Amino acid sequence: MLWVWIGLQALTVLGVINYWRNLPVDRKIETPEGAVVILSVRDDWDGGPDLIARLKAQTAQFRLLIATSGQCSAAEALAFREGGWVQVVAAGVASDEGQKVHKLRAALRALRPDDAWLVFIDADIAPPPRLVGRLLFPLVRGKADIATGYRLLLPGQGGMAALVGAVEMQLATLPRFASATMPWGGAMALPRAVADRLDLDGALAGRLSDDMSIGLAGWRARLRLRPVRDLLVASPLEGGFAELLGFGVRQYRHIVTNSVGMWALATGVVVVQAAFWLWALVWGGWTAVAVGYGAAWSRALVRRRIIAGVLEPGQIGQARRSLWWDVVAPFVVTWAHLAVQGRAALSSHIRWGGWDYRVRRGKVVGMVRSA
Repeated sequence: MLWVWIGLQALTVLGVINYWRNLPVDRKIETPEGAVVILSVRDDWDGGPDLIARLKAQTAQFRLLIATSGQCSAAEALAFREGGWVQVVAAGVASDEGQKVHKLRAALRALRPDDAWLVFIDADIAPPPRLVGRLLFPLVRGKADIATGYRLLLPGQGGMAALVGAVEMQLATLPRFASATMPWGGAMALPRAVADRLDLDGALAGRLSDDMSIGLAGWRARLRLRPVRDLLVASPLEGGFAELLGFGVRQYRHIVTNSVGMWALATGVVVVQAAFWLWALVWGGWTAVAVGYGAAWSRALVRRRIIAGVLEPGQIGQARRSLWWDVVAPFVVTWAHLAVQGRAALSSHIRWGGWDYRVRRGKVVGMVRSA
């Protein structure tokens, strides 16, 4: 049993090393004409001054298409100030699909004839100047049909935020392969021609999760999905216990309500890790515990290098809070991960953006405003 445990832990360390060793050194960009960045915002959006400043600092040129429900004064004011660079489209309120999906579909219908490259971002990210150009690079060069980054959480103060960050860090630094990648809607791009081929508007209709819907449609169409490994995009994480727990559960509930098989595979991997940690702590003795901690500390050291290689200097310290639990109690991270996965499978209700959705096979079958 000990040798199996050693082999399992060695594989986890090698996986993180694989991610680090495959970080691009020469981070080439492309700056084609006809790029449009699509941003969905809630009506209470504050105008995102930091986000807008970061978008203006991008190395690639684009126009900004903001999708709202129709009552976002900050978006309208931004469009007034920025003139032709910003376009606002009002989607109205959804009745049978996710509100974010509803807004994205309205944005797709508002595209102009010369919009050739579509970039999707979330409003709560802190994009580096290379983001748009790096996402477009594999598309323009013909190396991919869909390009995606992934979130790297910046936990706020407190152990719960750091624990959620630690669980998410396990996912962020998994080895990325084009044949086993799902896009992340917070930083994703595809050519207009691919969107038309997928009938993206139709693929999103009635759905709740934009990235799961686009990813599964891409898999079914046998498209080439390419991860841009250096685009681990800073995403602040704040909130109380219930809010942070809800964030983690929601991510996996999106998965289980779209693809039970994908959820089962991910959960199975964590079940094995969790069970071996239980064996190590109760029956394995000090040698088994030392193996587990040694591997956890090794992963943390490599992840420190990954963080330093993809984030801005001012973000590094905050992101490294996600490593605390791996150093102090790595088994807690694994068990928390499993608990979130299990809780996600207990219901088909997803609370998100002020709405309580009931989802079946990825489609919204009921929605009411949440308290």
